[in-house]
Amino acid sequence: MVVISGASRGLGEAVVTHHLRKGDVVCGLARRATDFVDRTRAAPGIGDRFFFEPVDLEDRGAIVAFVRRVVERYRTVDVLINNAGVARDALLALASLEDLDATVDTNLRGTLHLTRACLRPMLAASRGRIVNVSSIAAQRGYAGLAAYSATKAALDGLTRALAREVGPRGITVNSIAPGYLDLGMSDGLSDAQRAQILRRTPLGRLGRAEDVLPVLDFITSSAAAFVTGQVLVVDGGLTV
Repeated sequence: MVVISGASRGLGEAVVTHHLRKGDVVCGLARRATDFVDRTRAAPGIGDRFFFEPVDLEDRGAIVAFVRRVVERYRTVDVLINNAGVARDALLALASLEDLDATVDTNLRGTLHLTRACLRPMLAASRGRIVNVSSIAAQRGYAGLAAYSATKAALDGLTRALAREVGPRGITVNSIAPGYLDLGMSDGLSDAQRAQILRRTPLGRLGRAEDVLPVLDFITSSAAAFVTGQVLVVDGGLTV
């Protein structure tokens, strides 16, 4: 059973669809439901394999209650994918305090609370896979993304520290750091910015969901039982 945050759109939508096609049970949370969520709930053959609740990651109590209902319903958590994130593009000196707080509360604090809640059933079962969706912004400087970059770098630190904590209990923890993906994340780019990114990317294009999903499949599979504490970059060579 897979728990995924940010499950209503973008990469989260692709991950939900992928796991359902594989026959997995998926429990998703996001700030609100979308047309994708409604369509998926009503799709033939899905039934109880897709459970979704609107949960604000800034609300610790709502996170804990969600995981409690998931465990009551499905008994365990096999995979946790911390995908939810917000990016408020603004120079730090000009950024609003509300935007800074929302970025930290969602990307970092919410991820910590969701991971903590999901760890309880994983520890009881002595198995599990945790994946933090980081970003190349954690490894390279991008003007206007100071708060976002800081939270994603924190997730990579969480990955390494938590891998040591829970490794003895059969739980692996890894990060995936995508580059620019053609999944709505790049909609705010100007033509000049997009052209610059493409010039700097050795493979000459933006990433797609199908570039990330096989990596995700690997690190959540038994084939990656000896892989933990790692940050796997999927960016077409942009950070080389």
